[in-house]
Amino acid sequence: MELSKLKVQNNLEFKLKNIKTDCTYEFHSKDEAKEKLEKNISKLIELQGKLYAQGKYGILIIFQAMDTAGKDGAIKHVMSGLNPQGTSVFNFKQPSNEDLKHDYLHKAFIHLPQRGQIQIFNRSYYEEVLVVRLHKLLQNENLPKELITDNIWQDRYNQINNFEKYLFDNGIIPIKIFLHISKEEQRRRLLARIDDKSKNWKFSEADIKERQYWDEYQKYYEETIANTGAKVSPWYVVPSDKKWFARLAISEIIVKTLEKLDLEYPKLNKEQLENLQKYKEELEK
Repeated sequence: MELSKLKVQNNLEFKLKNIKTDCTYEFHSKDEAKEKLEKNISKLIELQGKLYAQGKYGILIIFQAMDTAGKDGAIKHVMSGLNPQGTSVFNFKQPSNEDLKHDYLHKAFIHLPQRGQIQIFNRSYYEEVLVVRLHKLLQNENLPKELITDNIWQDRYNQINNFEKYLFDNGIIPIKIFLHISKEEQRRRLLARIDDKSKNWKFSEADIKERQYWDEYQKYYEETIANTGAKVSPWYVVPSDKKWFARLAISEIIVKTLEKLDLEYPKLNKEQLENLQKYKEELEK
């Protein structure tokens, strides 16, 4: 898969409407995609083993999307089989009173991956330029009035870019994925949550309320992606009306990013290899 079709990097002219939510590119069937996904998962398991053993890089995978776009399902299916010792998921929920006593990147800082680890953010600090902006929640963040200027959102884009450059320069590799779903497909998935008793628990009245702001969210996502798709931390906009394609695309993005790191198991020096031979001889006696 040619990931350049999904990548948004240094493109202030980016428009979401230019990416069709039901596009599957060169893949035309679930079976074809399933076979490729299984190969990617096997490759990802191999790469994670090297990442963990080498202990030089940390991987931060960020999922952003509208409700029902498939974040949870993607995490479950794509990351299946990984060593839980080296993988964790953190869900960004509504800020607590304690969260609001800190700067908006504080929560992200304390949940960054260690070297050798894969950390997944289900939503992220990007909510600070999306939900906070749309619902005018800055007043809840206890900021001095003189800091709330007309340029605050552009300032935050710059701060996020600097933060992600800092991460990259310290061996923490950001992988940012936006699951791009249509309003009609969201409607179908919300109805499915109502009709299927096993999915009733997923349905929330908040999903309906937030759906009323669809156009505003699209506008702010578009602006956010355009302003924070940097060279070291590009966005990948994944068409997500077809879950099977979205999961395949996500697996491709992660695998190809890890492959670029030239991961390998640590190599022993001559003395260490000689000692291993001695230990082997002792054990065989």
